[in-house]
Amino acid sequence: MGYLFLALAIVSEVSATLALRVATNGRSSFYALVAVGYAMAFAALTIGLRLGLPLGVAYGIWAATGVAATAVAAHYLFDERLTRRMIAGIAVIAIGVLLVELSAVH
Repeated sequence: MGYLFLALAIVSEVSATLALRVATNGRSSFYALVAVGYAMAFAALTIGLRLGLPLGVAYGIWAATGVAATAVAAHYLFDERLTRRMIAGIAVIAIGVLLVELSAVH
């Protein structure tokens, strides 16, 4: 159940970050979505931790997935560059998080 709240935290955080990009381009009404999204992200992460997710694992998955999902979404939504080197970096982050997850005591 903790991973469900972690997934909600990730989706909320990525959505808020994408809304921030829109808001900074002149659509200031999106700042409300930014605030709500970040608040939801931290609330969901808090619940996930209370349900027993190890902090290092939860934060690693949250950060890595957030970076990867934001970069890919920004590429498609805002036509931002996504180079092979960036994709390789995302893969290295994913491998690192996987190693942390596999090493964690459950």
